[in-house]
Amino acid sequence: MLSDTGGTIGSLYGVYDEQERVNIRGRFIIDADGVLQAAELLPPPVGRSVKELVRQLQALQHTQRTGEATTCDWVPGATTLKPGPDLVGNVWKVWRPNVSLD
Repeated sequence: MLSDTGGTIGSLYGVYDEQERVNIRGRFIIDADGVLQAAELLPPPVGRSVKELVRQLQALQHTQRTGEATTCDWVPGATTLKPGPDLVGNVWKVWRPNVSLD
């Protein structure tokens, strides 16, 4: 977390409003290699979710550690996807195993 009163960092990320001289509220998750992994921009009246931030951090750490992919709303311990040719067109079988398209 940081405060960017002069807009230096905000300008780099494209969230600094020159006219108003303020940063648009943003959250950027940058990994240990300095790669931007996630970004969220919200207007000031809209609240943010710390719970969702923690979930996203856990998902990013899990995917980097295992090479697996997480489904929407994934939480630790939930089903993950193992990317590969066999998964193409079959994600629904892993994600919703009780659903039949027959």
